[in-house]
Amino acid sequence: MFPEMHLWLRVLLTVAAAFLIAFGTTPIVKGFAQRVGAMDNPGEARRIHDHPIPRMGGMAIFLGFLLAVILFAEITKPVQGILIGSVIIVAVGVLDDIISLRWWVKLIAQFAAAIIAVAHGVTIEGIMNPNVFAAENTLLIGYLSIPVTVLWIVGITNAVNLIDGLDGLACGVSAISSVTMLIVALMVAEPNVALLLAALAGGCLGFIPYNFNPAKIFMGDTGALLLGYVLATVSILGLFKFYAVMTFLVPIMALALPLFDTLFAIVRRVLHGQNPMTPDRGHLHHRLIDHGLSQKQAVAVLYSLSAMMGLTAVVICTTGKLRLLLLIVDLAIAVGVGIFVYETIEHPASEPASAQHTGKPDLHLVEPPAAKAERPETEIKEKAE
Repeated sequence: MFPEMHLWLRVLLTVAAAFLIAFGTTPIVKGFAQRVGAMDNPGEARRIHDHPIPRMGGMAIFLGFLLAVILFAEITKPVQGILIGSVIIVAVGVLDDIISLRWWVKLIAQFAAAIIAVAHGVTIEGIMNPNVFAAENTLLIGYLSIPVTVLWIVGITNAVNLIDGLDGLACGVSAISSVTMLIVALMVAEPNVALLLAALAGGCLGFIPYNFNPAKIFMGDTGALLLGYVLATVSILGLFKFYAVMTFLVPIMALALPLFDTLFAIVRRVLHGQNPMTPDRGHLHHRLIDHGLSQKQAVAVLYSLSAMMGLTAVVICTTGKLRLLLLIVDLAIAVGVGIFVYETIEHPASEPASAQHTGKPDLHLVEPPAAKAERPETEIKEKAE
């Protein structure tokens, strides 16, 4: 059920290498961003920051991820596809952080990166059978495999980008998701997938000290799109390949926070007669802020929810006493988060909500051409895309 010691050692070395590279290169990337003008600048009345903050920090995450993968993982054909697609995603993200590309240019690049991954063998070959009473747990989807895979990759890429509305939120949630799928990959004997996820988790952990509130650098679209793309493709490579119910649920549970926040945003807008791509302040992190939580409190709550979903994903793959222990921890997190949120809402901080957020929405699925020019860079870097 669990891997041998030498694999654990490789995983730890991969995490450490990615962490050190990302942590060490972030100040360099910050200086580079300042030189090339990849900055979130103040100016709009609702922005409360008083100094520009560099973006493009995702480049440091990418360097940590890429070099750790090259050093420790086996570069199979699917991994080649993921790395090539990642280069495309990062290149477009860097350009966008500097000159603000139109939304459709980024969308085309995402589809191109997804197709490259598919062409290298990263495909969803089946889906979970909705008929729980059927003898077969899996429905093979045949020719639908390619469009389903492409839509999954593009959807998760944008879902992670969408939750990048508070300092450290998207990076931390991605790290939690990576660790969740890393543990499951080790349990189902997918060592190479585990090493890819270890590299991504290490890159996130190396960058996040600079991204916690108050952020010294934002990861920008360079980082948010990269995290979504790698999580989407690696989840296919490692977990959708097994024809068992639990392996279909693991990536969905691990990515539950960005997935459901995106889904609810689209449904909410449609029910209100709005364009589903219209930005609003209905995202979960907005609601927590508007109910009196500070940015740090809101991020802590969302980290806890993400960890709870991750633990649930691991529970699905375990048995016996370990499952019981994880269920108890899961329940404790749920109760703790509930009490914390209740007490905070009942006794909010004296700091007014207007001093904690900019009021700007952060939609990443579609971005009006001029939106990037108005991107706030406050304590809450809510982006509209």
